[in-house]
Amino acid sequence: MARKTKRKAKKRTLWRRALRLVLRGVLIVVVLAVGWIALYGVVAPPTTPYMIAERSRLGAITQVWRPMEEISPNLARAVVAAEDANFCLHSGFDMDAIRAAIAEGMRRGGSTISQQVVKNAFLWQGRSWPRKALEGLMTPVMEVIWTKRRVLEVYLNIVEFDEGIFGAEAAAQHYFGVSAADLNMTQAARLAAVLPNPRERSASSPTAALRDRAESIADGAATIRADGRDTCFAR
Repeated sequence: MARKTKRKAKKRTLWRRALRLVLRGVLIVVVLAVGWIALYGVVAPPTTPYMIAERSRLGAITQVWRPMEEISPNLARAVVAAEDANFCLHSGFDMDAIRAAIAEGMRRGGSTISQQVVKNAFLWQGRSWPRKALEGLMTPVMEVIWTKRRVLEVYLNIVEFDEGIFGAEAAAQHYFGVSAADLNMTQAARLAAVLPNPRERSASSPTAALRDRAESIADGAATIRADGRDTCFAR
């Protein structure tokens, strides 16, 4: 009996130690993840996992970081109108968009700009439950730490507008030969219109369908400006 009791006690001790190690590991990962998110709230991300992969595949990519003050408000409103019209109203997840995507059999995405920033800045591409789970955990953390303006600023600097062309400045130069600060509404709407399939669409040589989409985006940008849905990022 005494030996059995000792063995049971030893097993319980080993399980407790293992559990403490696991919990400690989880805590370290959480602290590091929160610290990483907080760092990118004030420091420009030097690169992203997707940029690293594309640089390896293509040999080189183009990206020039620009602060929000040096990006045309036309582009900021156009991208929000195209990708996430309720950007200023939600806390990272647009439940109406998610329900609509589910109702349509997930044929269209329900991801917000905030979710896309988490995916592009911190995680890997592709569809998988582990990535979606991490995205779901990290998005509300980012929304608490960052301002909405910062979320959009990072998005506009890391999103892909053509193969190997990342961010507003590189895209403006690539397509129109102007700086991101000088994009007019037509140019901004066409850049927004290539999302989320920039490799299949061209802002400088738009098809009739893309022109129509760009016109719709321009109307949407005017609408969110008029009804105040740009207040979280416009100055």
